[in-house]
Amino acid sequence: MSLSAVSSAQEVEARLHETGALLHGHFLLSSGLHSDQYIQCARLLSYPQHAEFAGKALAAACRERGLQPIDVVLGPALGGIVIAHEVARALGVRALFAEREAGALTLRRGFAMSPGERVLIVEDVITTGGSAVETATLAQAHGARIAGYAAIVERGSDHGLQPLCALWRVRPQVFAAEACPLCQAGSPAIKPGSRGPKP
Repeated sequence: MSLSAVSSAQEVEARLHETGALLHGHFLLSSGLHSDQYIQCARLLSYPQHAEFAGKALAAACRERGLQPIDVVLGPALGGIVIAHEVARALGVRALFAEREAGALTLRRGFAMSPGERVLIVEDVITTGGSAVETATLAQAHGARIAGYAAIVERGSDHGLQPLCALWRVRPQVFAAEACPLCQAGSPAIKPGSRGPKP
C-alpha cells in the first residue's frame, strides 16, 4: 500500500467519525448477515466537501492501480449514486446509476452504454459484493467491459471483486443470522440501509 493510500485511509476514517457515519450496535445487512458495526456512508456523502474528497481519492487510487482508461462510472442505487458521480467528475467521464425495477437492477432514464466502453463499478460500501456483481452483469449485458471496482469502504474480504480500489478497509464482526450472538442475547437487529435484506 502506498503512502498516499495510507493517508487517504486515515483521512476517510476521520471523516466517517466526524460525520457520525460509523454506527455501533446490532445491524441487519443487505446480505442477510448480522454485524456489530454499520457504516452509513450517506452521512459522509451528505456533505459535499466530503463527497468531493472521497471521489477525488478514489479516482486517484484507480489511476494508481492502472485501471484507466475508464469511459463510464456506474453505481447501483441508492448507495452508489453520489460517490459514482463524484468519481466520474474527478475522472472527467460520464456517471450513470442502475436502479431496481421489479427487483432487478436496470438502466432507466435514457441511460445507455456503448459496446466496448470500459466501466468502473462504484459503491459506497462493499461487503459480500452482491450489488457490485449484479451491476457489473448489467453493464456486460450492454456490451461494456468492466475496468474494475471501487468503494469508499471495503467491509468484507470474500467478495471476489478484482481489481478493487477501496479507501478504507475494515473488518467488523459479521454473523450468519442463525448463529448471531447478538440475537441470542436478545438484542433486536436494526436494518439501517436503503435496501431490504435478501429473502
